[in-house]
Amino acid sequence: MANQDVRRVVTTHDADGKAVVLYDSLTPHKHAAPGGGPVSHGMWVTGQTPADVAGPNDRFIGQMGITPPKSGSVFTIVDFAPVAGDPPPGVDNAAMQKRLGPEHSSPKAKPPRHPAMHRTRTIDYGIILSGEIDMMLDDTEVHLKTGDVVIQQATNHAWINRGKEVCRIAFILVDAVEPLT
Repeated sequence: MANQDVRRVVTTHDADGKAVVLYDSLTPHKHAAPGGGPVSHGMWVTGQTPADVAGPNDRFIGQMGITPPKSGSVFTIVDFAPVAGDPPPGVDNAAMQKRLGPEHSSPKAKPPRHPAMHRTRTIDYGIILSGEIDMMLDDTEVHLKTGDVVIQQATNHAWINRGKEVCRIAFILVDAVEPLT
């Protein structure tokens, strides 16, 4: 399953109000991080809550970075290749923070203990679809495998695949209020 393109089926309503398929194809929103990092498959973005669910537009067009718009959400599927070494070669924390954007780089985050560590101002729902991965937090690590679910509440973290196969994770990130700590 992992390392394959992702089929995306999006439905909408036609002019008569009938449910129809808007898109049925491999997602055109595929992005490989520099230096052989994770590969993201963009699915959908909402710009507000409640979400606007009308119209024929591909809402992922124009999505930049990994975080959702203010008051919105973003859905991506990410493939993490196995890495040699810890940290893997070429991982740069400044580049990671730049990808997040200033609105999601938390000044409250502890200094990173790994170059891939980051903290977003989001509630993140992560579902491990295949493979295994380690989630590094400030002082601990948690090993996750196929079928596990992670709910992150704006916590500092990094994803490290020390296994032998690609780990595929579905992520839904929802904009949130900055935590007090």
